[in-house]
Amino acid sequence: SIIIPTADETRDGLLPSLLKQLEEQTFRDFEIIVIIGDTRQGRAINCGAQVAEGKYIVTFDDDTKLGHNDLLEKMVSQIGQHPNIGMAGVANLVPDEASWFIKRIMRELPRRTSPMVKEITDSDLAEHPCCIIPRDVFLEVGGENELIPRGLDPYLRQEIRKAGYRVVVLPDVFIHHLPPKTFGKFIKQFYRNGKMAAYVNKFYPEFVIELTTRHGDAVAGKRSVTIRIFSYIGRLMKTLLTLHIFYLLSLVLYLAGYAIGYITLQENDV
Repeated sequence: SIIIPTADETRDGLLPSLLKQLEEQTFRDFEIIVIIGDTRQGRAINCGAQVAEGKYIVTFDDDTKLGHNDLLEKMVSQIGQHPNIGMAGVANLVPDEASWFIKRIMRELPRRTSPMVKEITDSDLAEHPCCIIPRDVFLEVGGENELIPRGLDPYLRQEIRKAGYRVVVLPDVFIHHLPPKTFGKFIKQFYRNGKMAAYVNKFYPEFVIELTTRHGDAVAGKRSVTIRIFSYIGRLMKTLLTLHIFYLLSLVLYLAGYAIGYITLQENDV
């Protein structure tokens, strides 16, 4: 069962493109459930899961581009051989035809791209833009968190690991999940990300979970506010030294959004 949450049904033409790619997949035994207009991604996916009839749930973002026509076939085949896997993601590669703007953002910013792996690898980079989860496991852990607008991936990975399952990235499968195409949309996205992070920190701090940036890294889990502040300052300094301008800008925008959000947002605003 493929579940795709979307705000506006088209996503600048990217959703119709994804649906066309799904029609061209070599694996054909699937249903597509598109949830339109729910601003809470977690709630949208949960709604889809309640009506899903498949053995597995596959999630895509509405702007995901599939890397190859046998992606679903390989994902289903691999997870079917490993009942201890509770969530499996794929690599996210920079497309050759991408603009210099897209390529630079993906190469500068952590987690905007992830490399292929040669074998099934435990990873914190299994994410909603393309992942497969046994439906029984999804329901066992209670599904998605419907309270938070940001941080769904680390929450779901944590709950699946707590239940005793592996969270992995699969070999030989990849997608392209791209950042915003224009500078204006880039600014808007990272400012909003910071604002939504402030909402979670302010009203649901128990769901704030740190991220790792590479396959195989130990899961960071939860850290104190002091450690997170110093870590953020460290990232800012590193971007200055390495001249990663877009990464620096993303951190500044995120910080601005966070500050405004923490001061102004009320719990019923989101």
